Amino acid sequence: METKRLTTAQAIILFLKNQYVERDGVERPFFAGCFGIFGHGNVAGIGQALQQYPDFRYYQTRNEQAMVHTAAAFAKMHNRLRTFACTTSIGPGATNMVTAAAGATINRLPVLLLPGDIFARRNVAPVLQQLELPWSQDISVNDCFKPISRYWDRINRPEQVITALPEAMRVLVSPSDTGAVTLSLPQDVQAEAFDFPIRLFARRVWHIPRPRPDLALLQRAAEMIRASQRPLIIAGGGVIYSEATKVLSDLTLHTGIPVGETQAGKGSLRYDHPLNLGAIGVTGTFGANRMARDADLVIGIGTRYSDFTTASKTAFQHPNVQFININIAEFDAHKHSGLPVTADARVTLEALMEMLAGWTVAASYRAEAEAFNKAWDAEVERIYNLGNRPLPSQGEVIGAVNTFADERDVIVCAAGSAPGDLHKLWRTRDPKGYHLEYGYSCMGYEVAGGLGVKMAAPDREVYVIVGDGSYLMMSQEIVTSVQEGVKLTIILIDNRGFGSIGALSRSIGSKGFGTRYLFRDEQTGVLPDDELPPSDAVERYLPVDLAKNAESLGAVVFRARTVADVRQALAEAKKQTRTTVIYVETDRYAGVPGYDTWWDVPIAEVSELESVREAYKAYREARKKERYYL
Repeated sequence: METKRLTTAQAIILFLKNQYVERDGVERPFFAGCFGIFGHGNVAGIGQALQQYPDFRYYQTRNEQAMVHTAAAFAKMHNRLRTFACTTSIGPGATNMVTAAAGATINRLPVLLLPGDIFARRNVAPVLQQLELPWSQDISVNDCFKPISRYWDRINRPEQVITALPEAMRVLVSPSDTGAVTLSLPQDVQAEAFDFPIRLFARRVWHIPRPRPDLALLQRAAEMIRASQRPLIIAGGGVIYSEATKVLSDLTLHTGIPVGETQAGKGSLRYDHPLNLGAIGVTGTFGANRMARDADLVIGIGTRYSDFTTASKTAFQHPNVQFININIAEFDAHKHSGLPVTADARVTLEALMEMLAGWTVAASYRAEAEAFNKAWDAEVERIYNLGNRPLPSQGEVIGAVNTFADERDVIVCAAGSAPGDLHKLWRTRDPKGYHLEYGYSCMGYEVAGGLGVKMAAPDREVYVIVGDGSYLMMSQEIVTSVQEGVKLTIILIDNRGFGSIGALSRSIGSKGFGTRYLFRDEQTGVLPDDELPPSDAVERYLPVDLAKNAESLGAVVFRARTVADVRQALAEAKKQTRTTVIYVETDRYAGVPGYDTWWDVPIAEVSELESVREAYKAYREARKKERYYL
């Protein structure tokens, strides 16, 4: 067999360069390059290999967690058909990726992690940044990746990559099993040479299948739909990943079945589709939640039924409710004792269209859904034009951005109160125009995720909405966006603290304790809560200027005080060629209401605070609606 002498790291990069995927006859390279930060654990291995193969593009980032967020966002924007590799040094560089790796796996987005590791030969141990354990020499901090990786391996000899790399690719390209894949690379092995078979580096095209549903199960699903009186579709991320939005729209128009959208599934239908009820669940609309309450059949398409979607198992109250679960992942298809249709969403909906030909819901039921769609649009318009003073509400800021943005522009967000408001209020007009990381709801995702979205779709404007809390956790990829000429428009909303958790704290009787950015009371030594009078709060604000911070990172910055200022800043931002930040303070207490829903957040059963005791009474009553779906 013909061989080529390469280091382990060179062999890995050469292999990755030649991996392609194909779906529906369209081929594309799977990897767009490699994000990385070099240290002693990878600079002489993967670093040297990337220098040797410049056509496998290397991107210098500022934070290891952020680079994985960027890769995951890029993969999501490409419907999981492309991604990046991410390389780090050993120790803290490696473990900094753990949080984002968990997010990638929870959201089922392919990302390849190449963390450096301690010496395989061990003779110089303990090396700098090595974890020592008295009962084993075969554990490093990289073992932390095991529970959050869909595939994990440690390469202790060069020839192990010959079998490890194809296995890693098998998982990365799997529609059902994808997520973070970790190949832990001891720094000495990275630099060690071996005679690798040249066939390992041949161009390989991985076919992404569209598994078809079992015919008997599909016929049973059609029978259940025909027998139902109040069916409801829940559109999850699988609808978008399988590119099933067109057939979903056709199916709903033909049958009259209304649709509620999860965070990952928002954009499955245009906001003005007559049967789109909008967001469903804890952050849902009144129409979606009321129709969910009374549905006798729930058709979940590409959803994993998170507690936000099911309102902590209180959303579906029909005594005989049944479930049909169309999902590429068998694990999700079996949830809620539903009929498990384990298959690709698009081909399944196409087949259902044929089986349901001539059948529709009752005219009154269709009219009910269409009325909810129109009523919700009126509610959105009300919130967009609230006229809150002296500071604008977050809903008004969202309205200004949504109204200004073009149809194909993308909104990016992840954590805090903004995702809930966006889920309800954003008028989606394109399947890829709404990009929320809400499987993990990871603070710090926003700027890094926006970078990945823009790299995946350079022809679209990308608007990142980030709160002050999340911005303070991870904003440094603004520097990367400037360095790479990847322009973002970032709307930095400042309500001087953790607004989302402040509201949650108030709802459980804890008065927003520990959620505001205020100086500690010098006399009592206690952090102020949300009941501090506004005049006193101003005196205790921390002297932090986030707008100046963004400017120092290389961004163009506009300060906005009113909604009109936001609109003007958006127009100016669109003219810029560099990442632009629009800074605006908002009213901490002017939130978007909840609509006929509930979320299980356990409340202290005993407390010295009367407000907590009262909240617990309400909690105990609400829990009575939680159900097992058997």
